Amino acid sequence: MTINCKGRLIDLSLPRAMGILNLTPDSFYDGGKYTTHKAILSQVEKMLSDGATFIDVGAYSSRPNASHVSEEEELKRIVSTVEGILREFPGSLVSIDTFRSKVASECLEAGAALINDISAGGLDDEMFDTIAKYQVPTILMHMRGNPQNMLDNTQYDNLVKEVVHYFSKKIALARSKKINDVIIDPGFGFSKTLKQNYLLFSQLRLLHHLKAPILIGVSRKSMVYKLLGTQPQHALNGSTCLHTTALLQGAQILRAHDVKEAIECIKMVEEIKAQNGMLP
Repeated sequence: MTINCKGRLIDLSLPRAMGILNLTPDSFYDGGKYTTHKAILSQVEKMLSDGATFIDVGAYSSRPNASHVSEEEELKRIVSTVEGILREFPGSLVSIDTFRSKVASECLEAGAALINDISAGGLDDEMFDTIAKYQVPTILMHMRGNPQNMLDNTQYDNLVKEVVHYFSKKIALARSKKINDVIIDPGFGFSKTLKQNYLLFSQLRLLHHLKAPILIGVSRKSMVYKLLGTQPQHALNGSTCLHTTALLQGAQILRAHDVKEAIECIKMVEEIKAQNGMLP
């Protein structure tokens, strides 16, 4: 299973790490840490040297009840950052975490390689056409509503069945637009209660029926630290546990704040799989 990023075929038969770079002042874990050019480039360099294949840049916090950010402010935060990253690290693959087609378009013009849309095109009717125009991979996430009201949208008759149906429709729409590379993100923490997050996580293998790479975004999220009775700053061990479990269920991309530890999970699970394949 491969995806085409700016002419480079990325083989996802070996799971990959996607490093998180939040440019927002109010993100739940690292808000306000990366506000200067020096701090941004230092963190990108660290994530790349730790083994990240992708750097996911976001300028609109999507945590529950996050403050709304205007399109102008999002553009101001993110476009120059993308340009700066690619000047310093020209071979890097930058992902843009946005649900706005204009932000996606300007960042793709600046050299970004893929789009990560938490709404899967649901908050901007032009998003799929923009992705199709630039022929880049897209990450489609499951969410109901928007970051401001998503926690009011957690009523499901059958969560796993409804998530699969949601992605079936989104993938079909993407294919109709001639979008070749679609990655799916179950959307842990979005429009789901704590128990629903773990129910969906336990059934992760069922998403393979959709025949699309699966990205897991659980790094230091509330589904980790609330279950453990701690805070995001102390949720690395729990995140690592879920990363390992996701890999054993066939996840292809780990979206993580802590790239080094995510890569270690990948190496160890791949070794287990390799040894298992050698059994008589």
